[in-house]
Amino acid sequence: MIRKALLAEFIGTFTLIYVGVGSIAANDLTGGALGLTGIALAHGLAIAVMASATAAVSGGHLNPAVSFGFALVGRMSPSAMIQYWAAQCLGAVAAAACVHVTYGGATLARIHMGTPAPGEGVGVAQVLVAEIIATFFLVFVVFGTAVDKRAPKVGALFIGLTVAIDILALGPISRAAMNPARHLGPALLGGGLTHTWLYWLGPLVGGGLAAVVYARVLEER
Repeated sequence: MIRKALLAEFIGTFTLIYVGVGSIAANDLTGGALGLTGIALAHGLAIAVMASATAAVSGGHLNPAVSFGFALVGRMSPSAMIQYWAAQCLGAVAAAACVHVTYGGATLARIHMGTPAPGEGVGVAQVLVAEIIATFFLVFVVFGTAVDKRAPKVGALFIGLTVAIDILALGPISRAAMNPARHLGPALLGGGLTHTWLYWLGPLVGGGLAAVVYARVLEER
């Protein structure tokens, strides 16, 4: 069963990074036709459809921060979390490699591989706070709509919408990664690893806090 779950996490995370970076590349190629709204919707819809498609197999985490939150509150073992992280990060790297083939080097060089990075004039503290808050929202919604047995069964629609609203609100600050794999894949394939620690620390802190608040305070056991 774990092999099936890992494959599902690989495919789902691959989709997020391929569509996410692809939407940024498409925005560049079309002279900004997509804009922030189009890029946010691309990321959000990718998560909505793939989290729904993989939920029955792996839980549809598609994000090391989500898996970390689950492990922190005892919903998965640390060893399973590490395996999920590996599948998610491998999916992200594979997607970034396929983006290279699809869009070519010139476009990807202009957009720095679509790698999340601080906005112009934005400080490290601002990015860290933005990523903590954005990921808190995301993981809180995961628990509230997909984990809690009292929740309405709406698939992953609202999880995807949370990704979209986070990007709309915080895209200009931190690019609203909310997901270490979303940074790592493009960063390794040419985007640069300068801010890697930020895009691991922020999402893990935010995701962990959301999991603890929901599972320990709000959820009825």
